[in-house]
Amino acid sequence: MSIGEPPGVSARLHPTAIVDPRAQVPDTCVVGPFCIVGEDVVMGENCELISHVVLGGPTTIGNNNRVFPFTTIGLEPQDLKFKGEKTRLEIGDNNVIRESVTIHRGTPGGGGITRVGSNCLIMAYTHIAHDCTVADNVIMANAATLAGHVTVEEYAVVGALCPVHQFVRIGAYSYIGGGTTITQDVLPFSLTSAKREVHAFGMNSIGLQRKGFSKERLRKIHRAYRVLLKSKMNIGDSLAKLKAETDLGQDVEGLIKFVEGSERGILK
Repeated sequence: MSIGEPPGVSARLHPTAIVDPRAQVPDTCVVGPFCIVGEDVVMGENCELISHVVLGGPTTIGNNNRVFPFTTIGLEPQDLKFKGEKTRLEIGDNNVIRESVTIHRGTPGGGGITRVGSNCLIMAYTHIAHDCTVADNVIMANAATLAGHVTVEEYAVVGALCPVHQFVRIGAYSYIGGGTTITQDVLPFSLTSAKREVHAFGMNSIGLQRKGFSKERLRKIHRAYRVLLKSKMNIGDSLAKLKAETDLGQDVEGLIKFVEGSERGILK
C-alpha cells in the first residue's frame, strides 16, 4: 500500500479508512473499515486493524498485532497537567488487543512514554493509562484498569474488573483474582484476591411475583429454599429431604436438577 495514494487503491486499505499521509503503514498491514490512523504512527509488519480503530501518535506498534473494533491507542492521556506535549506510546509484537481497549500516551511528569510489551492478551474494555509499563506475556482480562504509572511485570495476570491504583507494581507471574481492587504492590508469584463473602439470601420473591408466579408456586420454592439454605444439613442431605417430599412442582424439580448438576458447588 502506498499511503500517499487515494483510499481504496489497495485491498488492504478499506475505502472508508482514513490514514494520514505521514503515517508509516507497511503493505503487509490490513486497515479495516472506518479506522483512523493519525500522523506520527509507525506500524510494523502484518498488523491488522479490524474496524473502527483509532490510532494517534506519536505511537510505534511492532509486528503481528491484531486490534479489534472501537479500540483507541495513542491518544492524549487523561491527566489535567497534560498540555499537548509530544509524549509517546510503544507497543511490541504479537499482541491481541480486544474491543474498546484504551491505551494512552505518557506524560512529561512520568517520563513521557507508555510501554506495552509483546505477546500480551489485552481483553475488552481494558484501560492502560499514561506512563504505565506492561511487560511481555501479560494477560489483562475484561475491564481491568491501570491508573497512571503502573508497572506490570512479565507473565502477570490481572483479572476482570480489577482497578489498579497509580504507581503500583504488579510482580512477575502473579495472578490477581477478578474484582480485586489493588492499592499496593502485588508480590511476584502470588495469588492475590479480594475476599468473596457472597451469599444467597433466599428466593427472589419480588422478581418472581412480577413475572406472574402464583402464590402456590412461590410457596413451594420458598419451602425448598428454606431446606437448601436455612437448614443445617449439607447439600446432599438437603436434596434427599426435598426429593422425599411429594408434589414438589416443576420449579423445585428444576432447582434440584440444577444443584445436582453443579460442578463448582453452589453459593449458600
